[in-house]
Amino acid sequence: MISQFFVLSQRGDHIVFRDYRGEVPKGSAEIFFRKVKFWNDDEAEEAPPVFNVDGVNYIHVKVAGLFFVVTTMVNVSPSLLLELLQRIARVTKDYLGVLNEDSLRKNFILVYELLDEVIDFGYPQTTSTEVLKSYIFNEPIMVDAGRLPPLGPAAMFMQGTKRMPGTAITKSVVATEPGGKKREEIFVDIIERISVTFSSSGYILTSEIDGTIQMKSYLTGNPEIRLALNEDLSIGRTGSSTYDYRSSSGGGAVILDDCNFHESVHLDSFDIDRTLHLIPPDGEFAVMNYRITQEFKPPFRVTALIEEAGPSRAEVLLKIRADFSANVTANTIIVQMPVPSYTMRASFELEAGAVGQTTDFKEGSRRIEWNLKKIIGGSEHTLRAKLTFSQESHGNLTKEAGPVNMNFTIPMYNTSKLQVRYLQIAKKSKTYNPYRWVRYVTQANSYVARL
Repeated sequence: MISQFFVLSQRGDHIVFRDYRGEVPKGSAEIFFRKVKFWNDDEAEEAPPVFNVDGVNYIHVKVAGLFFVVTTMVNVSPSLLLELLQRIARVTKDYLGVLNEDSLRKNFILVYELLDEVIDFGYPQTTSTEVLKSYIFNEPIMVDAGRLPPLGPAAMFMQGTKRMPGTAITKSVVATEPGGKKREEIFVDIIERISVTFSSSGYILTSEIDGTIQMKSYLTGNPEIRLALNEDLSIGRTGSSTYDYRSSSGGGAVILDDCNFHESVHLDSFDIDRTLHLIPPDGEFAVMNYRITQEFKPPFRVTALIEEAGPSRAEVLLKIRADFSANVTANTIIVQMPVPSYTMRASFELEAGAVGQTTDFKEGSRRIEWNLKKIIGGSEHTLRAKLTFSQESHGNLTKEAGPVNMNFTIPMYNTSKLQVRYLQIAKKSKTYNPYRWVRYVTQANSYVARL
């Protein structure tokens, strides 16, 4: 099924390479990297996750700046191989603690040992961290994570906050800590990716939340865990929106359109008291995935306007309002807006006293970009841009520009109001009291405002 598996750095260097069948010509890794690097270079587009070159199918994902790639000569389900690559990356991170080029190079013997158990002659066998522990005998060489940039959604919790220790997401689930002791702790992350489309007048056209309750356990002996959610949690649409998105507190029942659970979760009492019982496997896994399409209060209101300011000029006005509490701060906000293809240059005017904001005109892709380091809840920010065209505009500017796209991350903020009421761990003894970390993060999936 799978002919080759390899991992490449951002420079195209081979870090891991395994040829299972010998049917793909040599140099496939170089062909892949060259194709990805120069894919549709004029339009600055990224290569799709699946493509074919000379009869060889290349399937890849990019994780932590690394390319995880498989090749195959036969017609295999792309979604199967994409899921396999994500799982290989996850189980590698479970064993190494931190996933990057340095950790892979230092632990190449362990990585190849993992690969031999995960894939046999091109056929996937298992990607369970817990099952693999019985077959993997090499100890990981730990990489100092203190000098490395944090990766993934949980990285938001490592920026000077006292809510969680700095090594929380960079520990191996199998390595023994100095002194032979293992810190007993468990992490539960509620990660929500929201999609919102605003009309030109500011009304919400579509809105959706894709959420995941992610768990990573460092508990010895795999004790039973009880995870309690909102008591007024409902599953399935009832025809009327009981979620009051206009209220500042977001009161009312939380209604999920649908959800699914990890195989280790027991739902015996879920219908009664909304409590999940599980014995967590080793490594990181999704306890529950859910989707919400009920109306909700979006964290940001985005207003965009473009008007002619002369025969070959136009003016753009972008306004962002943060509709969440002042004790919450959004990080790494990026606002992008495509402009007409005949735009020559753009000049920007930020609001008075603006701090931590940068602007740029991307000539290759013909778009303006506005970066904000952080936005405090309740604040409002404005950007004015003056565009100069190489020719007169003869059409409707609103059809030739936009829409506005926004990316952001909001730590310790939860759009759906889904909450963990308590996290209970079965006690081994009276003195057994492991650390519990419950964290929330909201990210933009597709946050769009039309002109």
